[in-house]
Order: sequence, then C-alpha cells, then structure tokens
Amino acid sequence: MSKYKQSTIRRKINLSTRLFFRKYPAISYIIRWFFISLFIGACIGSASAGFLISLDWATDFRENHLWLIALLPVGGLLIGLLYHYLGKDAEQGNNLLIDTIHQPKRIIPFRMAPFVYIGTIATHFFGGSAGREGTALQMAGAIADQFSKPFRLSSPDRVILIIAAIAGGFGSVFGTPLAGAIFGLEFFLLGRIRYNAIFPAFMTAIIADLVTRLWQAQHTHYHIDVVPDISLLPVVYAVIVGVFCGLCAATFSKMVHKAGRIFKSTIAYPPLRPFVGGILVASAVWAIGTTKYIGLGIPTIVDSFEQQLPAYDFAVKMIFTIVTLSAGFKGGEVTPLFFIGATLGNALAYFIPLPVDLLAGMGFVAVFAGATNTPLACSIMAIELFGADCGMYVAIACIVSYLLSGHSSIYRSQLIGEPKNRRFWHHEGKRINDLPS
Repeated sequence: MSKYKQSTIRRKINLSTRLFFRKYPAISYIIRWFFISLFIGACIGSASAGFLISLDWATDFRENHLWLIALLPVGGLLIGLLYHYLGKDAEQGNNLLIDTIHQPKRIIPFRMAPFVYIGTIATHFFGGSAGREGTALQMAGAIADQFSKPFRLSSPDRVILIIAAIAGGFGSVFGTPLAGAIFGLEFFLLGRIRYNAIFPAFMTAIIADLVTRLWQAQHTHYHIDVVPDISLLPVVYAVIVGVFCGLCAATFSKMVHKAGRIFKSTIAYPPLRPFVGGILVASAVWAIGTTKYIGLGIPTIVDSFEQQLPAYDFAVKMIFTIVTLSAGFKGGEVTPLFFIGATLGNALAYFIPLPVDLLAGMGFVAVFAGATNTPLACSIMAIELFGADCGMYVAIACIVSYLLSGHSSIYRSQLIGEPKNRRFWHHEGKRINDLPS
C-alpha cells in the first residue's frame, strides 16, 4: 500500500474518531475518568489498608499495655508540637478539603497525609477517644491532589478529583463503597449533590475498597437479625428514634466546637492544648476504671447490637470524644459517632419496643447523618452494613435526624446549598461556620 493511501486512511480514521467522540462526548469523559479513578483508587485503597492495619496494631498494643494511657498527655504534646511547627497549613483537616472543593486554589499540601496518619496512630496508641474517617479523608485528598498537575486538570476537574478521593477514602476505610461515593457527593454542600462527579466518585470508591480488601485489611461486621414488618407503629418508633438522634447529633456538633473555642481561649500555646486534654482523658480513664470509652470503641459497638448496655454509655463516650478532639488530638468524629449512635439506640430499647439490634443500627447511622448532614449516604451505609431489610427504618431515622439537627455540623466549612427549612432562606450560600452560634 502506498504512503499516500496509508496517510488517507489515517486521516479518515482520525476524522471518524473525532466525529464519534464529538457525537458521544460522555465516552471520552468515562474513559478519561476511569483511568484516573483506577490510579487514585489504587493509591487511596493502599493507604487506607496500611492505616487500618496500623490502627489495629496500635489499639491491640495499647490494650495489652494499659500503662501507655498515662503517657497520653505526652503524646498530645508531641502531636501539638508537630502541627504547630511543621503542619500549620494542614491543620484545617477536613475543612481544608471542603474549602478546596468550593474554591480550589493551591494544591493541598502532601504533608497532610503523613501528619494526620502519625497524629491519629499516636492518639489511639496512647488512649484518646477518636475515629478514623478524618484521617482517611485527609490522606485521600492530599494524595490525590498531588496528581492535579501531572494529569493537567482544570480547576473544575480538580474539584471532581477531590470529591472522588474523599469517596474513595470513606468507602475504603469503612468497607462501604456505595455509601462512600454518595458521601463524597453529599457532605460538602448541604441540601444539594454535585452530579458532575458521580462517575469518578463511584469508580474511585469501588476501586479503593477492592484494593483495601486485596491488602486483607479487616472491617468490622454487624448484624441485625430481626426486622419487623412495615406497619404504622414501627414507623412512628423510627421517627422517635430519629428525633433523639438528631438532638444528640446537634448537641455533639455544637459542644465539640464550643469546647475547641474554650481550649483556644484559655490556652494560648497550641501544643499545650492536647497536653491538657490528655491529662483530662487519662485521669477520667483511671477514675472510672475502664477503657471502653477510649479509642474506636468497636467492641462496645458490637455489643450494642447483641445485648442491653448501660443507658449512659453514649453520653460518656460523647464527653471523652469532645475533650479528645477539641483539645487537638487527631483522628475523626465518625466512628465515635457510630459508638454514640449505636449505644443511644441501645438505650432507647428501654422504652421503645423494637429489637435492640435494629435500634442500635438505626442509631449507628442516624446520629452520623445528623452530625454530617448526609442522610442519603448514611441510609445506603446501613444497607451495606446491615442488609436491605432494615432500609426503610434506618432511612426514616436518618432523614428525621438530619432535619432535627438543624444547621449544625462537625464540618464547619459545609456550605448551605439549600436550607432545611424555608424560615432560614437567608442562610443559603453561607458556611455553617458563618452562622450565629
């Protein structure tokens, strides 16, 4: 075949290809974001796996060497010094991710990933009451945003990248990729969802979860064995559970921010705040004689599905977590919120005639929904964790909790896209941090 004919064929192929992608622009979008999601999902899933394995080790070591809790103030001081002198630009944590989504400016500093990892492992190693979601999200966001320039992403594409990264971090750390994807789309803008990121969010969350499982990182399993048939009375009970969970979520969100302001106003030198907080938490552990309220509290969460627990467990865990996080320790609020919600639901079994495991499951996700303003993600999370049979009840509890928690959130940079009530139309477009306390 002559060179002229070869050149003609190539031109026709190129023209046909351009016409095809012009006619079906979604194809190029899907191909592009599939490979980007595949790459960042693998990175995020590996990071989550390493984090989960390290966290299990730190928890087991602490429980076998309880004298380490006495060193919690020292651990807090070291975390405070690390962030004060080396990590100021990463100290905003999850709120920095949200701000970057709303107004993408400079690249999220990579140091956020190792700093929050070290801070979280130290918090759990010495006995603070914290979670793991904040660490997973910050590691995912910091890792993914480093590829914005190599991938030559525009500002709108960079926003999609960070949303997808958050979906991957959340989905992989809890083993709930569908909930992770919806959480990434839902958590930064109250009342609205960014559908332009839906494919990257789902792909990244699914791939990150698969990679985390390939590394054999373990997730906790929960069971709801008995779910009553749908009828009016159980639905009313679900609404009542949602009311309690919404009030609990709003209380937690407001108290953790108020306690943070108290620490900042009374202790001028930032590294001393977690030092003092560590003294308070370690002293409380010694005074009550149990470690059930520190760390993730997974054993108690599991127990809340299986047996009746003391009615005050949720309140004690709330106090421990508020002091730990507001003082400056690292981790996250979500797993403690699971503890608070599950034990609150368990406590409601004293006067609500529903199965205790169903009540614990409803509380598990509903308090989280109210504290993060993510009712859709939490409803899907319950279905992924507990099975589809409970879906109706947990969705009711999550929605009611979301409505009752008002314009409060553990994420102060959340933007109000659509107010929960028409009376607050003037809140639209404002950050929760800018609203009157």
